[in-house]
Amino acid sequence: MSTRTAALITWSMCALSLALTAFSLLLLTLNVLEPGVHVFEHWIENTASAIGFSTVGAVVVSRRHPRDPIGWLFCVVGFLFAVVHFVAEYAIYALLTEPGSLPAGEAAAWVYSWLFAPQLGLGGLLLLLYPNGRLPSARWRWFVRFSVLATSVTTLMAAVSPGQIDIGLGPIRNPLGIEGLPNVYKLAEALLLSMVLVAGSAQVLRLRRTRGVERQQIKWFAYAVTATAIGGLLRYVIPVALGAPWLQWVGFVPLVVGVVSIPIAMGIAILKYRLYEIDIIINRTVVYGAVTVVLAGLYQAIDEALHYLLVTLTHLHSLPGSIIAALAIAALFHPVKHRIQDLVDGYFPSEESGMPGHSEEANPS
Repeated sequence: MSTRTAALITWSMCALSLALTAFSLLLLTLNVLEPGVHVFEHWIENTASAIGFSTVGAVVVSRRHPRDPIGWLFCVVGFLFAVVHFVAEYAIYALLTEPGSLPAGEAAAWVYSWLFAPQLGLGGLLLLLYPNGRLPSARWRWFVRFSVLATSVTTLMAAVSPGQIDIGLGPIRNPLGIEGLPNVYKLAEALLLSMVLVAGSAQVLRLRRTRGVERQQIKWFAYAVTATAIGGLLRYVIPVALGAPWLQWVGFVPLVVGVVSIPIAMGIAILKYRLYEIDIIINRTVVYGAVTVVLAGLYQAIDEALHYLLVTLTHLHSLPGSIIAALAIAALFHPVKHRIQDLVDGYFPSEESGMPGHSEEANPS
């Protein structure tokens, strides 16, 4: 297959993924506007991943050899994210929001009931082959065989699993589920996510064993995954732990940015575009993140202390205390930043002297 033909195919897949995502967001809006209708929980991740993986995959295939599997996996994974989101929103609209208004609502629910399995399975394979299209070592071949087998079995079991499709569609049931069989949706999802985590551990092994260009490529991926994990904690874990559902919106933007950054970071790494700037990005992120946490803690401590002195002891208004605390934090910003910068530079140097490619432009080789 020529590079031109491969580029045409992948950009067509990208356009189709974007079109499906646009229709999905339209249906999501209609579903949200209907009171009491279940909202598809994973719309953020599917939207961001469909756009990111499809676009980056098309770019990678266009710039690299057509036989390279990485770009094609990006395109297929992005397309599956788009299809999963579309059939989920379609099923919710056709069966819950406006029952009977659209045809084949049950068929869409059935497709969703099993399509998540190959979606996760191929995502795990992508993690194994990143960044050079090869397994970390021959010892991982057994895991690939096991993943193919597990993905095939879970796909089949999910397709005939009876009862509620308990992985995002709320009260909707599998129309082709066989009564008497166990409901395996949660078990299948847990198994496939575990395999994705195992595949992700291959990147940790690569990071420990490699140097130079490949090490920088893995750093880009690790940075994006860390950002996504922080966004997930802010949106899903911390609000539940604190019993404050409204805090979920605090993590909305970090989660979206994190999910989008994964395919973008992987694409930058594969194309080797400005590869060594990841060290600067990591350095600045750690510095300003630490500065924010330290100064927020100092502000809270100073404000509480002044509030106690002004209100509790002298019965004055607490506003001067807040102003003084803000001025103190402004004065402490540069000393704290410089101190943290010195500490961080010892662990995350912003530049790697003597390493080639620090300002390397796109390189398809």
